[in-house]
Amino acid sequence: MNPNRQQTQLDYELAVATELARAAGAILLRHYHSPFLVEQKVNALKEIEEVTAADREANDLIVRRLAAEFPHDGILAEESADTETRLEKDRVWMIDPMDGTKNFIQRDGDFAVQIGLAVDGESVAGVVYQPVRDVLYRAARGTGAWIEAAGQSAARMSVSAVTAPGEMVLASSRSHRSPRMEQVVSLFGFKDEVRRGSVGVKIGLITERQADLYLHLSPSTKQWDTCAPEIILEEAGGRLTDLFGQPLRYNGVRVDNRNGIVATNGAAHEMVIEKLRPLLQEFGRQPV
Repeated sequence: MNPNRQQTQLDYELAVATELARAAGAILLRHYHSPFLVEQKVNALKEIEEVTAADREANDLIVRRLAAEFPHDGILAEESADTETRLEKDRVWMIDPMDGTKNFIQRDGDFAVQIGLAVDGESVAGVVYQPVRDVLYRAARGTGAWIEAAGQSAARMSVSAVTAPGEMVLASSRSHRSPRMEQVVSLFGFKDEVRRGSVGVKIGLITERQADLYLHLSPSTKQWDTCAPEIILEEAGGRLTDLFGQPLRYNGVRVDNRNGIVATNGAAHEMVIEKLRPLLQEFGRQPV
C-alpha cells in the first residue's frame, strides 16, 4: 500500500476508535452514576473475574461498530467469545471495554475504555479514554501521542528523560502489593509512587510525565490491556516490553502476557531490564 494512503487509513481508523471510545465511555458513566449489579464470570483463562452490565454494553457497542466499519478485520474483545478466527487475520482490533472494572465497582474513577489495532502482531493505533476525568490518549504509528483533556485543545505528549532510579516515579497499583513487588521497589529505591488503577491509566501517567515507569510482574495482563497503551507510549518516546526486554506480540492463541510487562520512558528501559534480571532469577522466572 502507498505510504500516504496507509497513513490516511490509519488516521481514519484512529478517528473511528476515538469516537467509539467516547461513546462507550458515555455508557460506562451512565451505569457508574446509577445503582448496578456486580456479577462473576469465568474468563478465557478460566479465572473468576467481576463483570457488570456496563462492561458488556460498552463491549457490544464497540464490537458492532468495528465489525461494520472494518468487516475484514479480526476482533479480540474481553467480553466477547473468542472464536480464534482472528488468528487468520493480519489486522486485529484489541478491545477492553472497561480496563479497571474493580475500580469502577469501587467508584474511584480509575477505569478506561481501550481500543487498539494490531497489524502483523504489532500495535499500530490505539485510544485510551478515562470517562470520569474526560481524558483521552490517542496515537497512531508515526503521528505522535496526543492527549485530549476536558476543555483543552489536543496536546502532543512526550515522556521524561530520567534514568536514575532514585529520581524516578513509579506508577503502581492501588491494590495490595505482593512481597516480590516489595523487593523490586526496595531494590530500585524510587523517588516516589503514584498509585492508580487500570493498566492504561498507569501507562498514561508515563506519557504525561507524571511517572517514569510501571512494572507488572504477574502474567495476569491480557493483550487487550496493553495493545492500545503500547502505541501511545511508544509514540510519546517510551517503551513497553515483557520483563525480559522482549517485544509484546498481539493476536496469539493465548490472550495473556505471560512474561509480565515493563513500561518506561524509554531512556531508562535497558537499565530497568538489567536491574530486574537477578531478581527474576531469584524468583525462578524464565521466559515462556
